[in-house]
Amino acid sequence: MRQRFHTLTGFKNSLINTLLVAVLLYGCQSEDNAGRKKTEDKQADDPPTRVFALKKGRLSSSLQIPGQLIAYQQVDLYAKVSSFVKKLYVDVGSEVKEGELLATLEAPELNSQLAGAESTIKSREAIYLASKVNYDRMLETSKTPGTISPNDLEQAAARKNSDYAQFQAAQSVSKEITATQNYLQIRAPFSGVITARNVNPGAYVGPAGKGSELPLFNLQEQKKLRLVLSVPEAYTEYLKSKDEVSFTVKSLPGRTFKATISRLSGAIDDRLRSQRIEMDVFNNDKKLLPGMVAEVNLPLPASDSTFIVPKTAVVNSTESVFVIRVVNNKTQRVEVKTGRDANDYVEIYGKLNEGDLLLISASDEIKDGTLLQNIKTVTL
Repeated sequence: MRQRFHTLTGFKNSLINTLLVAVLLYGCQSEDNAGRKKTEDKQADDPPTRVFALKKGRLSSSLQIPGQLIAYQQVDLYAKVSSFVKKLYVDVGSEVKEGELLATLEAPELNSQLAGAESTIKSREAIYLASKVNYDRMLETSKTPGTISPNDLEQAAARKNSDYAQFQAAQSVSKEITATQNYLQIRAPFSGVITARNVNPGAYVGPAGKGSELPLFNLQEQKKLRLVLSVPEAYTEYLKSKDEVSFTVKSLPGRTFKATISRLSGAIDDRLRSQRIEMDVFNNDKKLLPGMVAEVNLPLPASDSTFIVPKTAVVNSTESVFVIRVVNNKTQRVEVKTGRDANDYVEIYGKLNEGDLLLISASDEIKDGTLLQNIKTVTL
């Protein structure tokens, strides 16, 4: 009886242990199933990794750059000779025509010099005529053999030629003085506007540094202006002659002006690392003034097709600039160089092929070889 009781007790304990083990195993399996389901649900809820197929295109952009309007022609007018201002015919703001008289000067000593030169001309002319008459007479006499020696005839001819040369020199001196007197009339070398006047009647003037520190007048052509820009080196390849640009000025808000690229310097400035370009601006209404600063919209059309990607696809790290390519669901960094950018897109250059899949939203935190699960290809 006692032995049977122990047997029942042992069987009961064994059954209880078996049940406990079964409960524990079921609990563990349930937890594993729940965890797996939670992971699958989490993956299903995660947003997909978006990629796009790389392709070529043309990125046309524009560059906003300041420029300056300057006169098409500009000149400082100085006196040619030391003299005094006799009369002024124009003032600041006067619009003048080419050849118009602007001022007259006077230099009394030139009149004395001219009178002396004219006296010298008459004296030299009389001497020359006497030498010529003497030579002509000796030449006529020498036709009779034995009357005039050849040596005397040659000396007479030489004296005549010398006197003629001195007569011509006196004439040249007189012409020079007369030409100098013509400089006492200051005339406009081209049509334009007088923008500065620095003298008054009676003022002593002369060449720069020899009587005048400042010019008599400053003359500018304003019906045609030059729009001057310094374009950074990186954008010079996109510039072409005859391209049209638009610009605005602060003094005339709401108005847009047009100009055409007329001249390119063809060289890079060593200091500014830029190329100077000039555009002709017709200004018949004279609304624009030399010295104004213009805000220029410079179009930069693409000449060749290149790879164009969203700016978010390019990572600028401290070490390099790269995009992330997806190959067999794994990430791969590819170093690139960037070009122009416009409207959230940028040109890239690197070891890439058309059709490569790139991440739209790249990050420096995504390392090489990262396995991507949920990939979605989108069209840009």
